[in-house]
Amino acid sequence: MKDADITQLLKDAGKGEKSAYNDLMPYVYNQLRDIANSHLVKESPDHTYSKTGLVHEAFLKLIDYDKTDWKDRNHFFAIASKCMRQILIDHARKKLADKRGGSGEDVTYIDQITRQKEEASNLLELDEALKKLEKIDNRLAEIVEYRYFGEMSIENTADVMNVSTSTVSREWQKARGWLYKELKKPMV
Repeated sequence: MKDADITQLLKDAGKGEKSAYNDLMPYVYNQLRDIANSHLVKESPDHTYSKTGLVHEAFLKLIDYDKTDWKDRNHFFAIASKCMRQILIDHARKKLADKRGGSGEDVTYIDQITRQKEEASNLLELDEALKKLEKIDNRLAEIVEYRYFGEMSIENTADVMNVSTSTVSREWQKARGWLYKELKKPMV
């Protein structure tokens, strides 16, 4: 299928045509799995989400994005990446809540639990830092979303954001520097 055909399916799906999502899935599934993999690689190896599970949950969220004017494939994959990130952040929040007494289950593998709690905490710290960055400079936060979480190239990010590649490159460096400083601050 040509890119133009996929873009048309995206536009139809954005108009609320549920059958368009069904027709679209075979053509975007592998790239969605790659995006899911890029998110899960940053997680603990014993994370409870599989690539398939994350793709399917994100796809279900994307179906609810009817009335969205999908510009093209890159736009769709950028939103899919954001959905996956939010799913993992929500999962991390739940894990931390459970560790603080929400589940009441006995724990025997202390080292494993500590590592998972730390990784969930790191993801939440990154999410908080991104929210701060978004208030300071929304475009920088968006570039981090696309480049880090979506593993989009500078060219694809520039295309989705409708800016030049040099702008994305320069602001990507700026955003990474800001995040590095923010995440190195001692927690109060």
